[in-house]
Amino acid sequence: MSTEPSSAPLRVVLLGATGSIGESSLRVIETHREHLQLVGIAARTSHAELAAIARRHPAVKNVALFDEAAAQSARTSGDLPSGVTVHAGLEGLTALATLPEADVVLCAVVGVTGLKPALAAIDAGKDLALASKEILVMAGKFVMASAREKNVSLRPVDSEHNAVQQCIANHPTRDVARVILTASGGAFRDRPLAELAHVTPAEAQQHPNWDMGPKITVDSATMANKGLELIEARWLFDLQPDQCQALLHRGSLAHCIVEFTDGAMLTHLCPPSMTFPIQHALLAPRRLPPVDPALDPHEPFSLDFAPLEPARFPMLELARSAMRTGGTAPAAYNAANEVAVAAFLAEQIPFLSIARLVEQTLALLDHGEAADLDTVIARDKEARRVATSLIRDN
Repeated sequence: MSTEPSSAPLRVVLLGATGSIGESSLRVIETHREHLQLVGIAARTSHAELAAIARRHPAVKNVALFDEAAAQSARTSGDLPSGVTVHAGLEGLTALATLPEADVVLCAVVGVTGLKPALAAIDAGKDLALASKEILVMAGKFVMASAREKNVSLRPVDSEHNAVQQCIANHPTRDVARVILTASGGAFRDRPLAELAHVTPAEAQQHPNWDMGPKITVDSATMANKGLELIEARWLFDLQPDQCQALLHRGSLAHCIVEFTDGAMLTHLCPPSMTFPIQHALLAPRRLPPVDPALDPHEPFSLDFAPLEPARFPMLELARSAMRTGGTAPAAYNAANEVAVAAFLAEQIPFLSIARLVEQTLALLDHGEAADLDTVIARDKEARRVATSLIRDN
């Protein structure tokens, strides 16, 4: 625990409290209780886990479950402490994102479910700690414009974007030549290409460095995750598509490289634990002792970097192409990938069909600029419909 003098703690709403990001966030909050106070939590279905969290955090008086049946079970189970209100559905997540007592909303909801709550939080003047990269991929133009209008802070939680933010610090955008995000290479970085046609969902979820959920771990294996992060970086740091690049770095110790216009480069080092970027996102500019052990510079470690093979990771170039196309192409990329990964995890398509299905979907859709968020959502739905229709042929 920190020994710094106490002040009013930052009041946190955690959307996605039972996932891997949520678990790491809880470790940060519980380590630094003098400075962070949990006041609201949400999950998709895990009402028993939410109840356990609420019992550990007496300031939690509101919980939300996206699944209506799970919300009803939470109301009748008797597991929750007395005085806790249960909210349900997308409206429930939005209610938590706009709680009057909240200072910051940490959005760690997988997929596009977090878009409406995130925008509602911004509209309510809440700072937003963002772990759901799909929100900026789908609607970066609208999210960033709303954040500027409301003068709220967007705090990146992804390790790479958090690292970029720390490296750029107070440098103006004009001083940044390019941002390079690092990638571990995922579960199949060393597999012979000929074997990738037959890999299983279980194998795809064996990440060499990170402990993450099924969807994001598969995205790491295809490099879709890095593609989404490049699109996200473009919006977070006001960059052009060609300024956003990626390199292979097996150790997941250096999380980015920022090159400035004078040729100087800065990188950011920390172990592959999400507690580091989460703590920075919630507590910056304050620096407190870490939850997990820091790197020991006296112990040997490698900072080797290498190019990412296009033949092994076609999803990365598809993301870059979508970013260059602009309009709603990034949203379609994300939507088609979600459908394809779900189909792979359900053993409906083989691993290599993920990229093929995404490429086919992108080729069949219009990607013109969206005038409003409703258009983005409509095109997201259309991309999902088209991708779903292609599953049988893949």
